Amino acid sequence: MDLEVQEIVAVKVVRNVKKYKEDAMIEINHLQTIGKNDRSGSRGCVQMKRWFDYQNHVCIVFEKLGSSLFDFLKENDFQPFSVDQVRCFGRQLLESVAYIHSLNLIHTDLKPENILLVSSDYKEVVDYRVHKHASNQPNPTRRAPRSSRIKLIDFGGTTYDGECSFLVVSTRHYRAPEVILGSGWSYPCDIWSIACILLELCSGKVLFQTRDDLEHLAMMERVIGPIPSYMIRKSKGQALKYFIQERKLNWPDRYTSRDSIRAVLRIRGLRDLVMNHADKSSRSLLDLLQQMFCYDPSKRITAKEALQHPFLQVPLEE
Repeated sequence: MDLEVQEIVAVKVVRNVKKYKEDAMIEINHLQTIGKNDRSGSRGCVQMKRWFDYQNHVCIVFEKLGSSLFDFLKENDFQPFSVDQVRCFGRQLLESVAYIHSLNLIHTDLKPENILLVSSDYKEVVDYRVHKHASNQPNPTRRAPRSSRIKLIDFGGTTYDGECSFLVVSTRHYRAPEVILGSGWSYPCDIWSIACILLELCSGKVLFQTRDDLEHLAMMERVIGPIPSYMIRKSKGQALKYFIQERKLNWPDRYTSRDSIRAVLRIRGLRDLVMNHADKSSRSLLDLLQQMFCYDPSKRITAKEALQHPFLQVPLEE
């Protein structure tokens, strides 16, 4: 509780470790930049109210929000959101990312854990996607948020464009191919992450469930198709060892386990994944995801362009 204004707030307390404190000050700087250009808080980024030092702990005061999309999925037994809700989330997320990109900032860590519902209130709705086993059974239900409004959080890894474009960024499952290949990244790495998020919200499952670079690239090829040879030739460092003569992914190699092979072969192509979950909106969503999942970051759709896509051209829910 902020006693000065009689308001419930959220406080992030940073450990008293030099590196963490330095990172916190960088995050505060980014939050001030984001807030200074968005006084009303209408751009969908969490608002920092103030910060202070308490016994050598940096403390950042934020507006209080609801649960993350990941936590909502988890508490709902990972039942997917409706396509209309995913559309609504996607539009807001792209608006927020288009805004921070306009400030020359790249988030670099977009994932469901870093997207918070403004309110955690929910309602029980009939889930027509689940078939009853008997006519006398009650209709299956799932939780749906009462409001689809979201805000983007965690700007601790946010960086200015060109600041450190060869470091490894993003949480593994949402990491763009150019990051793995070491070929340099910029704004498009955020777009790849958003595509992974949208598909996860539609299906209730993480798309690229892996901890290994080679396996990750193999999964990408299962979902999207072969990595272009000119992209492979741009690879740097240890990423080169994943390919045969800079032309073809060397998977499975002699070290690949049976579990890894099964995990990759279990993944379906993008068209099948979308058709299985998106119903009447499948063609439109598929087209958007294909443009977001473009291997070449220079050809990948931008956040601003994606907002004009037909899949997102509907009024936002409240």
